[in-house]
Amino acid sequence: MSDSKRIQRNKTRVIDIGTARLGGENPILVQSMCATPTQNIADTSRQVQALADAGAGIVRLAVDSRKDAEAAIEICQQVDANICIDLQENWRLAQLLAPSVAKIRYNPGHLHHHEKSVPWQDKVRRIAQWAAEGNTALRIGVNCGSVDPAQKKMWPPEDSVSPMVASALEHSTLLDEIGFIHYTVSLKDSDPALVVEANRNFALQRPEVPLHLGVTEAGLPPDGVIKTRIAFEQLISRGIGDTIRVSLTLPNDEKNKEVFAGQEILDDIASGRVRSVVHYQTDGPNIISCPSCSRVENGAFVELAQQVKELSGAYCDHQLTIAVMGCRVNGPGETDDADLGLWCAPSFVNLKRGSESLGSFPYDEILEKLKQEIENLIRNRGTVS
Repeated sequence: MSDSKRIQRNKTRVIDIGTARLGGENPILVQSMCATPTQNIADTSRQVQALADAGAGIVRLAVDSRKDAEAAIEICQQVDANICIDLQENWRLAQLLAPSVAKIRYNPGHLHHHEKSVPWQDKVRRIAQWAAEGNTALRIGVNCGSVDPAQKKMWPPEDSVSPMVASALEHSTLLDEIGFIHYTVSLKDSDPALVVEANRNFALQRPEVPLHLGVTEAGLPPDGVIKTRIAFEQLISRGIGDTIRVSLTLPNDEKNKEVFAGQEILDDIASGRVRSVVHYQTDGPNIISCPSCSRVENGAFVELAQQVKELSGAYCDHQLTIAVMGCRVNGPGETDDADLGLWCAPSFVNLKRGSESLGSFPYDEILEKLKQEIENLIRNRGTVS
């Protein structure tokens, strides 16, 4: 159990997440997310319980279909844990899920993908209505790779923080106006400096709203833990943050390491053992990889991320960002800002240069193709003779 009770924090409003209380003077909750397929009820129930037993106050499940939702409801009946559902485009599943789960996370950007004829405001009103009827909390989950397209148009392309904060404020205001205040907000990026900036900006304007902190796609340990620690230390030491998740690329049987890493960071902050620098800056390649979750369609994704990290070691004198994503939900969009991006399908890997597709390659060929593209990139920059 972490020592987060001794950390001084902003006086956010208190909300109930199942049996847990979040916000105010309550201890900062550590949470995690399952990597097993949600429809595999037995394996997912075991992983949920293992994460809860490790100290996760909230455990999240990915739900993309009605079958996923039905499985999640069954899992809730089999475990002693507070279950949060991670919705994607299919927002109507909230009606089915709300009576059974502790919390539902929706992504403002994804509300623009499905049923485009329905205004996003109407979708949020319906989600909030179902959540209120089911006594379920909500999380407005804003992510750098899937920001509301209308908000992105309003800001310069180089400003990624303002549209995130504006989207979170817009959705918070709407929920408040309809009388639903049982919600948290998250603003996540793979760059810890941007996570700090976004959350500080939001907290300055809405200090009463509980915040879920995380660095998305932090990657493999130990680098992923370091990136996350930098953001958490700078935010939590300023009183910002009510619940945290350390998002690491890990095999299924090691997911509890996310919980342990979060607890260790909180204990260190509470004890004054703050060890981060103000800015995270690597002198070589920056490898971004998403946390393994149930949307991963090939378990080789985790091994591939490790192999990419090892391969990048040969280019330690060059600044480049390589993103490795595990699924079709986050992969296509969240690799766009990387110099080179890989997103994994069941039997092949899609390779990108920025937003440009370079083709699809078998798992046993992708590393050699990636090496060629890295060298092409460096050569075109004029950094090699």
